[in-house]
Amino acid sequence: MDNRAEVRDFLVSRRANITPQRAGLPDAGNRRVPGLRRSEVATLAGVSIEYYAKLERGAIAGVSASVLDALARALQLDDAERAHLFHLAHAADGTSAGMRPRRRPTKRWTPRPSLQWVLDRFTAPAIIRNGRMDLLAANHLGRAMHAALYDTTPEGCPNFARFTFLHLDAAHDFYPDWDTAADTCVAILHTEAGRDPHDKDLHDLVGELSTRSDAFRRRWSAHNVRAHGAGTKRFHHHDVGDLELAYESVDLVSEPGLSLTLYAAEPASPTAHALDLLASWTATQPDAGQPGATTTAATSRQDRL
Repeated sequence: MDNRAEVRDFLVSRRANITPQRAGLPDAGNRRVPGLRRSEVATLAGVSIEYYAKLERGAIAGVSASVLDALARALQLDDAERAHLFHLAHAADGTSAGMRPRRRPTKRWTPRPSLQWVLDRFTAPAIIRNGRMDLLAANHLGRAMHAALYDTTPEGCPNFARFTFLHLDAAHDFYPDWDTAADTCVAILHTEAGRDPHDKDLHDLVGELSTRSDAFRRRWSAHNVRAHGAGTKRFHHHDVGDLELAYESVDLVSEPGLSLTLYAAEPASPTAHALDLLASWTATQPDAGQPGATTTAATSRQDRL
């Protein structure tokens, strides 16, 4: 990624999001562009207009933490946006090199047997992914829940971003609120790009999606970022119907750069019943832990009807 361009576009996009009223400033006259003027951001951050203009041109290398904090306050950045700004600054001055997770071999990562045992001990869906949104591992129920992704990638590693933007029929069916899922997916990728701007695989993925998907390209240009920690998601599974699941994501200390996501349904809810049904179907299949197992189960049920 071009660090200076990323810094410039990120600061400009955040400045455009803040109105004078929101910043507690008088709205003096018509504005040619939305949001604050550079001079207003400089005043709020306590720096000169010339200095802020230099920062917005992408010259952020060597900027002190206190100035970055002042910028974050002036632009009212949330926690994810503030972290992204610091990551961009670290990348600009080279200090991010020692903070990045160690490089992995180019061959596909697979979980250690003990890690897969841990996943399989969870009765709820559990998955492991990286910052590029590759779905690297899952327990039986996690694989069954994400059957739509595995079906579009019979060989190789499923990727949430490719699925969301390049397999639109399946993705719109799997995500009842596709727009929210798409926004979240791109924001996670942008966050990862700020954290590790030298990830060639991520560069290639962004380039592929930007070329093949207008929807992705529009969202990427918005420069939104977010932390993916906890919340609620809605899915539609082709066998058991609608699912509304709480999720918690945690970083794996033993596997830098990877995160574990656990899903859970409200007890006694329709989603809990649907997961129980999916789990029982999955458990009866001898290849339940393999791609396509859920499709096989669905076919065998239809044959019995």
